[in-house]
Amino acid sequence: MSEHRDDRIRRIEEILLGSPPLYTKDEVAEAAGVPLERAEQLWQAMGFAHVDADSVIFTDADVAALRALVSLVSADVIPDELESAVARSLAQTMSRLAEWQTGLFKSLLGEAFATDADTTSEVAAAIVPVMEKMQDYVWRRHLAATVSRELDERDPGIDERVQVVGFADLVGYTRLIRDFTELELTRLIDGFESLAGGVVAQNHGRIIKTVGDEVLFVADSPEEGAEIALSLNEEIAKNDLLPPLRIGLARGPVLARFGDVYGSTVNIASRLTSVARPASVLIDRELAAALRGHESYKLISVGPTKVQSFRGLRAWALQRR
Repeated sequence: MSEHRDDRIRRIEEILLGSPPLYTKDEVAEAAGVPLERAEQLWQAMGFAHVDADSVIFTDADVAALRALVSLVSADVIPDELESAVARSLAQTMSRLAEWQTGLFKSLLGEAFATDADTTSEVAAAIVPVMEKMQDYVWRRHLAATVSRELDERDPGIDERVQVVGFADLVGYTRLIRDFTELELTRLIDGFESLAGGVVAQNHGRIIKTVGDEVLFVADSPEEGAEIALSLNEEIAKNDLLPPLRIGLARGPVLARFGDVYGSTVNIASRLTSVARPASVLIDRELAAALRGHESYKLISVGPTKVQSFRGLRAWALQRR
């Protein structure tokens, strides 16, 4: 890397980080009052690469953040054994956000993003404070909604609860990757995520994560889960740019942890999605029992379904009456 390129990157990093680098990893650990081994463990948990002992890359913000996390552990807000897990979960969310925002910079600046450090620096200095305010606003809104939802639960202190888990998978995505240009694929993914996010939110569900061609969502009631799945297929059918979906739903105990969900219910929903036909919704025995006799839905038994790790799994096709 040329010296000129080094200088350009350093200038932009200083703007994004809010101050110039001042410390090595030993110095930042000492300033925060944390053993170096613990500081390195947290650094790596947040997804950052190994740092040489003599590299000066840390700022006062790193010291403050390390102190803050340690203070939460010391005050028993975060248990010792979950310290790295908290750092890792936060990093995964922020990493995806940073990737998206960098893509925004690139699309806005075009070739200037890679060649014109002055323009890139000016745009970053102007946009980053606005993004920071928006992130804080959205985070507080989601925090308020989540806390309110937890307070409505009968047992708010329990992480395991009965929910409907759903996967929605774009049909033929592997072929689309091969045949589409990068721009076409970007538009397809953006369109899918936008449509899915709107349908899930409108029907009182929550998106847990999206992975390329697939979205994982949860709902608190059988009816909400059913409406999300059927509405997704109905809205997709109206969109000429998006291929149909395969959707699998399961109802049962779900362990919620750091923004993700775990358990056999999640696995069953995933397996049902893999064997569902295009533009269809398959549901498991528990959800079928909850919806049977409902005036809005029709269930069609498809019998035992052969899927990996689940012998004799029964499935029903969910349709509107």
